[in-house]
Amino acid sequence: MKALFTRKTIVIAAVAVLIAIVSIISVNIFSSNGPVSGLANVVSKPFKALATSVARTFESIYSSIYKYDKLQEDYEETLRDLAELRRASRESENLLVEVNRLRALVGFHARHEDHILEEADIVKWSSNNFVSSFTIGKGYLNSETPIERGNSVITEYGVLIGQVTDVGATTSTVISVIDTTFSAGAFVGADGGYATAKGDFALMSSGLLIIDYLSEDLVVLPGDSVVTSGTGGVFPDGLVIGEVVEVLRHTTGVGRYATVKPMRAIDSSIPIVYVITGFETSG
Repeated sequence: MKALFTRKTIVIAAVAVLIAIVSIISVNIFSSNGPVSGLANVVSKPFKALATSVARTFESIYSSIYKYDKLQEDYEETLRDLAELRRASRESENLLVEVNRLRALVGFHARHEDHILEEADIVKWSSNNFVSSFTIGKGYLNSETPIERGNSVITEYGVLIGQVTDVGATTSTVISVIDTTFSAGAFVGADGGYATAKGDFALMSSGLLIIDYLSEDLVVLPGDSVVTSGTGGVFPDGLVIGEVVEVLRHTTGVGRYATVKPMRAIDSSIPIVYVITGFETSG
């Protein structure tokens, strides 16, 4: 559009200049008084009017070009301001997430003062139809407290999401609670009945695990919480694993089990975890 205005401006300006020159020459040639001068004025009058009209048109077009350039500058400035506002908004959101994470962590510490925690970033996920695990960026060389196989891995809210299975120099491998090799003693239901929480091959792709070996007299309902029992001293007691989705009977007809949804989705939306490197065993 700007280029079009420029081409039109050049043509119109050239015509205006030509008409103005013709008008000036005509007036100068017939500048004397008398019939000839009158005739010259009559002849030059339309040219003068046309020149005035062309000049006004030229001024209008120039004004439009100037306004267009100003609008373009204002538009680009608005885009820059919008980008800055979006950046500031993202920073505010990230800050709010960090504040909430630290607040939750402080609350967990207040409830479990005996727990020693090692913060770690998740650097890689290795989840497929056969494995549900991830790699954290802490090992025996770069951790403040020694990380060992069997350590519990939790979120800032105290939700159990996995267990360390291998420790390297600067990284460690963690299986999630839905992995088929995961197993932990757990309490479930209002009565706190004992069961075993473990990964299941058929359920892993759905992001679920099971609690097995439910006693027949134990009342277990959908929505009931499943927490670690602390039995055996491998996991601290009271870590939230998930909640009951459905209570079922084995296909053999003997014994019941329940499907469990982890309290925290086991996926790449988890950026930071905490390894419990020490705790006081109950009992």
